[in-house]
Parts: sequence; C-alpha cells; structure tokens
Amino acid sequence: MKNELNMKISADIANDAFVRSTVAAFCLPLNPTIDRIEDIKTVVSEAFTNSVIHGYDGDSSKKVEITASLTDGELEIIVKDEGCGIANVQEAMQPFFTTKPEQERSGMGFTLMSTFMDDMKVESEVGKGTRVYMSKKIAEVNNA
Repeated sequence: MKNELNMKISADIANDAFVRSTVAAFCLPLNPTIDRIEDIKTVVSEAFTNSVIHGYDGDSSKKVEITASLTDGELEIIVKDEGCGIANVQEAMQPFFTTKPEQERSGMGFTLMSTFMDDMKVESEVGKGTRVYMSKKIAEVNNA
C-alpha cells in the first residue's frame, strides 16, 4: 500500500519547522526510532532551506513543493523548487561548498542528506529549478 503527502508551501524560512515536523509525523505509522525521526527532520530541513536560501534567494512569494510517500516500509521524499537552479550539481554536493558564505552557510546540506538517507539524488537546471530525491527504509513489512 502506498500513502502519499503533497504540500506546496511559501518559501519562507519560518515554515521550516512546520515542513520538517509534518514529514516526520507522516512516517510515524512505520514506528521509526527517535534517531530516524531526527534524521528525517534534518534532511527535510536541509532540502527546504536550500530551496529558500539558494533557489529563491529568500523570495517568500515563491513556493516549495514537498512530496513524501510511504511504500512497503520505505519513505521517499522529493523537495522541488522552480528557482535559479544549480550550475554544477557535482560541485554543489562537495562538503563545505556554498554560494552564500556571507550568510555563514556551512555547505554541508547535501552531505547530511546523503549521509542520513539510503539514497539521494539531485536534478537541477539553471533557470528552471532543483529537485532533491531521497529515500530511507524505515520498517520491514511482513506481507504474509
């Protein structure tokens, strides 16, 4: 069985706590550990804030789309924006790379996402936006 959550929310950094808590709560039927919940909150927060800060340069009139789905004990998350895009995804995924050092950004967002999730991929096109796909096995499902 597949369960799905879709939301489109203003690209306002104030919405970060709501977005990460909502996705974490969505996966509660799989009985995740506290550590897994914290990992999920972290990756959702990193992806959302990247869209707000880098994709839209803080323009809260724009929207970020978050999709989460649960299928056979696995959580899949997609965070999508229609912002400026990333010119070089491979470079952006390097630890400590940031385009906003003046804002004291650490450049660890993609590193955290790939560390905490089982699978993570980024698709981006300059001028059209970015999609971050992440997945994590949360629970074993007994189909007997």
